[in-house]
Amino acid sequence: MSDHQTNGPFRSPVSIERQNVWVEAALATPHVKSPRSALQNAAAFLVDPEHTLSEPDVNGVRTIREGALRTVRTDAGEMLVVEVQMHGVAGIVWEHNERISSLWHSTADPSVGRGTKRSLTRVHPWPHESPDEDNQPYAALLSHPPNRQWLTSNTEEASDELDRRDGLRSYDLKEDLVLNGQQEPGMYIPQRFCLAEQPPVGADGVAEHPAEYVGWMAVRGNNRTKRRQDIFGLTSAEVLTGVPASKLGLPGDEVFFDPQFWLEKLSYRLNQEWADAQISGDDEATAIRATNVAVVTAHLVVGTPTPERLYRIVQMSNRRDHVHPPLEFVPNDRGRALGRSVLGMYVAQGVLDERESQVLSGLAPVNELSTAAEDATVSELRDLRSMMILRELFPVDPYKKLLIRRALSESPPSQLSSPEINRRARAWSALTSESYPAPWNPRIAEVFNAGSVRAGLHFSERPLRELLNVADKDDDAFEELVAYRAAHWLAAFDIIDADRGSLAGQKTDDDDGAKAARVRRTVKNHLNALRSNRIMAVAVLRELAKAMDEGDRRPIRVSRSGALLIEEMTTAWFDREFPKDSGKRRPKVPAPRPGPSSAATVQNGSAGTAPATALFPLHTWRHQPGSVATGPFPLLPAPAGAGTAPALGGPGGVGPTVSGETEPGEPSFEERVEAAVTLTRRLLELAEQAEASLTAVSAAAAKAGIARPLAGRDGADAALHLARTLPSVRTMRDTVEDLGGRTERYGA
Repeated sequence: MSDHQTNGPFRSPVSIERQNVWVEAALATPHVKSPRSALQNAAAFLVDPEHTLSEPDVNGVRTIREGALRTVRTDAGEMLVVEVQMHGVAGIVWEHNERISSLWHSTADPSVGRGTKRSLTRVHPWPHESPDEDNQPYAALLSHPPNRQWLTSNTEEASDELDRRDGLRSYDLKEDLVLNGQQEPGMYIPQRFCLAEQPPVGADGVAEHPAEYVGWMAVRGNNRTKRRQDIFGLTSAEVLTGVPASKLGLPGDEVFFDPQFWLEKLSYRLNQEWADAQISGDDEATAIRATNVAVVTAHLVVGTPTPERLYRIVQMSNRRDHVHPPLEFVPNDRGRALGRSVLGMYVAQGVLDERESQVLSGLAPVNELSTAAEDATVSELRDLRSMMILRELFPVDPYKKLLIRRALSESPPSQLSSPEINRRARAWSALTSESYPAPWNPRIAEVFNAGSVRAGLHFSERPLRELLNVADKDDDAFEELVAYRAAHWLAAFDIIDADRGSLAGQKTDDDDGAKAARVRRTVKNHLNALRSNRIMAVAVLRELAKAMDEGDRRPIRVSRSGALLIEEMTTAWFDREFPKDSGKRRPKVPAPRPGPSSAATVQNGSAGTAPATALFPLHTWRHQPGSVATGPFPLLPAPAGAGTAPALGGPGGVGPTVSGETEPGEPSFEERVEAAVTLTRRLLELAEQAEASLTAVSAAAAKAGIARPLAGRDGADAALHLARTLPSVRTMRDTVEDLGGRTERYGA
């Protein structure tokens, strides 16, 4: 190809001879470890490549001049980059961009369940072509996507996700590039994509597309790369896997894979369009809008002393952006980036194994951990990884404490503040969510107190299976499950969420499908509510773990006694069964002081105690065997011992008898069942009567022109009565179902 350049701002590729000179010079440069094919791909997009080269030495060898090279140091290691001038269409939006990490289904999730999204292709170091096993990998990456369609779709999905998140930016990046050009260079790393499936062969015996592709992926500047390509009218997927003829001004539907060919045709078309627009004054022409990004500065990663850690190093290159995050980061992606920054520093300093770090960072499956049991379930694998991440983010080792301070720019351990602790907790939560089908709000993990974590978190390394088995009897096991697992598990199934402040307008589905007002609660309140009802809480946790192990199905409700019910768990159900009040801290009640009044003396003669009626209401019903109930309610027998109640002063106290007398005998089992059924039927009748009465009041008030007929004391009493009735009714419903009532209820 000649170096003839059509007049205009858009540069065609230089000749193959000039490209080869640059490639050979790069390979001859000390510390450059890029594969030849990657350098050849980049050379097609270079503008004036000789500008980056030195003069020939005495042997006629040229290298990249020192002024064009620079070393970039990160907490995970260092890398060598060369600064070049490239055609503005160059570069590929990277699916591994941390700003969109929550878009993908991670390889760290051991299960494919509900809500599963498209998966990322796993990244490996690009192995050296030499058969010598002692050679290190290239300073490049390697992936094996299933096929070309998968590769194209992932690249397009990554690009589309940047579009969806562009609203977080306070200005229009695309128009800024049109008007001002690109001010900051992007950074790109070579990646080779070897298709797992061989390409189909056409009728002529020729493969329809290549079996592998090489692209320079944007480590920094994904948004700028996308917007530049938008201006040119191309996509990253096309730059990587082939450009259709229609976008080059050529007839037919052929796709051209060689950038040497299609870039020349694209530049030729744009220069022609630019010349025509200059004459016609068309300021909206693509070529006019693309003029300021026709050529851009770029940093190409060409070397590193630790190529096996290159992926982590390039991700860490913008660590400061993660600590002081830009607007484009949403909380989950920011938390993951922070956590990976810490893990990367640990690996660089030799305090964390590289393979273990890959699993914790979400880059490798959990079952690759040496500590993962062969028969581990999905919930156990997820739990193993989550607890390992937690130990690394709240370490007890003094050196790790120093490293994490450096990675996150934190205060000394003794001065560690709540915002800094919460930032670590969000990183733990965000990384943990990679093992689940979909991420949750990472603020769900903001439950740690500064005083208890400044020295690091101390907890057992007991496996999840053991903790769940003994949680109903072992206090430490139960507390460990509630403190470090419950919030994430409940959030994973959308049963609880982090407190979002005002809940105005927020609703949640109630049991009957209607919308019910949400209860504003902190995560700590949710956890305390679990602690207040241990039997039911343990049953909930076991059911959540079982739901994970069975394909992340919806978990089933449990009764107060821990038995499984029929319906699925919901937010409304959880708020009802573990109410906000039960999660509040109990105020300390001072012990009653004895007084001289004889009114404080009960039948056993002890002083300083209140009568039993202060705690146990008097029973007002009576039962005579064989009698017929009269009055508004059927009569029930008093339970055994109801005639006496222990006094508050001690277990041996005796309270007043029921109605001044005791029952002559115990009712039969059949009588108890009959009375319970009769009462529930009567309860339904009363509820229907109350509803009809309220409807009549509403109609009468509307006729009389009264807007709020129950605004006074009567209305307050009615609301209070209902508020006190509903919990009892719900408790009775669970009791009936525990006793087998659900069989008849749902059997029809």
